[in-house]
Amino acid sequence: MPRELEGFPPILGSAPRVLVLGSMPSAASLARGQYYGHPRNAFWRIMARLFGWPADLPYPERRAALTECGVALWDVIARCAREGSADAAIDSASVVVNPIAELLGEQPGIRAVLFNGGMAAREFHRRIGPVLGARLVQLSLHQLPSTSPAMARFTLERKVEAWRILLQLLGDD
Repeated sequence: MPRELEGFPPILGSAPRVLVLGSMPSAASLARGQYYGHPRNAFWRIMARLFGWPADLPYPERRAALTECGVALWDVIARCAREGSADAAIDSASVVVNPIAELLGEQPGIRAVLFNGGMAAREFHRRIGPVLGARLVQLSLHQLPSTSPAMARFTLERKVEAWRILLQLLGDD
């Protein structure tokens, strides 16, 4: 039977400009209490490459470095029932989304949303996009390859190249 799971609060910082949305933390991430906490998830390695940080920064320093760059982090799904870690194992009927529409209303500086994988993009467009109204057209939306180890067909280098759009979006003032 699927377990009832609850995700994390957002990582915002003082002036977010880009919001990165995942689907729901993996079992390893939930156990560690960290976004992208699975040791084989490439998210933090990609961020280190893009921003020039040491790859082995402790988690609190990675979080702070990310927000200092203007990047916020959250998941589309707040709660769900899932067995294991795969997005495909999420019981769709159990999904409760995070109040992302409210967050975007409170954070007008966010001008782009990057989706870490297909499930995050699909759930956003299905459950959040319809309630955003005019705010939706103000956003630049980009689905990127998942940083999950399950997305093995993309090498780390290929993922880094795809995620470079983050730097472009942060540079567009």
